[in-house]
Amino acid sequence: MRQSLIWSAAALLLVAACETVPEAATDVEGGGGGAAAPLAAVEVTPRPATPVAVVADMDAPAALAPETQEYFVVEVGDRVFFGFDEFTLTERAREVLERQAEWLRAYPNVQVAIEGHTDERGTREYNLALGERRANAVMNYLVALGVDPGRMRTVSWGKERPAALGSNQTAWALNRRSVTTITSGAAVN
Repeated sequence: MRQSLIWSAAALLLVAACETVPEAATDVEGGGGGAAAPLAAVEVTPRPATPVAVVADMDAPAALAPETQEYFVVEVGDRVFFGFDEFTLTERAREVLERQAEWLRAYPNVQVAIEGHTDERGTREYNLALGERRANAVMNYLVALGVDPGRMRTVSWGKERPAALGSNQTAWALNRRSVTTITSGAAVN
C-alpha cells in the first residue's frame, strides 16, 4: 500500500513537472456563459515524458508495468487540454488521444472513465455542461479511432475538482482538461 502511494505521488509529480503553459492573453472576465468572447486560447503543451529517477523505496520495481494507471499517465498521457470556453480538440490533444487509442486497443479488457473539467469561472451548471461536452469530444474521437464505446463512460466534474489552485491564467489553463482514468480490466493501482 505504501509503495503504491509513493508511486502514485511520483507519477503525479512527473505529470505536473512535464507541463508548461505558455503565456497568452485570454478573457479573464466571466466563465464562458456570458457575452465576453475569448481573446486567444492558451494551449498547454506538455513536454515529452522523460525518465525520472525517484528514490522512494529500494524494493520498488525498475519499470512501470504497461497495464497500470501509472504507466498510462507517464508513457501514454492521461489528459488533454482545452482553450477557454472550448471543447474542440487541438492537434496536440488529438496526438495524445491517438496514443490512448493505441494503448486501449492493446489492452481490450480495460475500461476507462473520461472526466471533463473546467476552470473556476462561470456558473456551476454551465461548467458541468462544458465539462460534459469536453468528455464527449474525447470519447467520440477515441471511438472514431476504433475504441469500443462500451468500454468508456464519461463524467463531468465541471469546476469541482481543479488540478491547480489559483485564479490566474496558469491555473485556469491546467484546469480546462479531460482526464482518462482506468476503471477496470488492468492493474489500477
